[in-house]
Amino acid sequence: MKIDIICPLYKGEKYIRGLHSSLLKQENVEINNINYVLTRTNDQSESILKELGAKYEIIEPKDFSHSTAREMMARKSNADIIVFISQDVKIIKNDWLYYLTVDIINGNCEAAYSRQLADKNNIEKYTREKNYGNQSFIKTKNDIKSMGLNTFFFSDASSAISKKVFEELNYYDGKILASNEDQYIAYKLIMAGYRIKYCADSEVIHSHDFSFKTLYKRYQDTGDFYRTEPYMNNYGTNSTGAGMAKYILKRIIEDKNWKAAIEFIPNMAARFLGMKVKK
Repeated sequence: MKIDIICPLYKGEKYIRGLHSSLLKQENVEINNINYVLTRTNDQSESILKELGAKYEIIEPKDFSHSTAREMMARKSNADIIVFISQDVKIIKNDWLYYLTVDIINGNCEAAYSRQLADKNNIEKYTREKNYGNQSFIKTKNDIKSMGLNTFFFSDASSAISKKVFEELNYYDGKILASNEDQYIAYKLIMAGYRIKYCADSEVIHSHDFSFKTLYKRYQDTGDFYRTEPYMNNYGTNSTGAGMAKYILKRIIEDKNWKAAIEFIPNMAARFLGMKVKK
């Protein structure tokens, strides 16, 4: 099956060369196109893309959202599988794309997402551990009762979806989503009876060291998503957040990670207040 890779870029000049090189090294897959969606800025991203001979389209900042940029490019694709990646993922292995897409190719699922590993010894290290274990599994509508909101956990920092199914579901319905567009499509997939695979063998490194202000803003966007898509609140948003906080605290204590311990309360407060103010 032919694969199109779509990567939104925003002030991504420091990532492009390494990311593009790692994509070209992928083995045992048929890459149809690597397409970048460049939000116009005054950095050197466009010059680097031209230097690499990469395919890209430019959009204005006022026209960007996480859903609209991806939907625009996916609608133009003639591939069998759409793969979304974030500009700041680090792809270390040449089998990342193979493991991400093989079960879609073999008819075992309609969408898949990669394991994300952290390279920073902060709180995000523990959120990655919680969300991305070392065992692969497939989620279906039958798992909602046991998994709740986690049934719809799906990250397009590194994900794949059948183009035919994506088109059938009308992509993101033309919605302008500042965040959680991946959760939105995961909900549609699951509720339509499709299968999502978590691929532990498809690994990327993806972690941040956000300021509390940035974290607060990100969770405002998440809260806004749950406000505008209120049906999501029926699956235990509060219990999911509480479970994550308990896990993080447990792991901080086990690791004696004092830096993370100092950050724990303001970090959790930024998440909670950001969600609450918009939700």
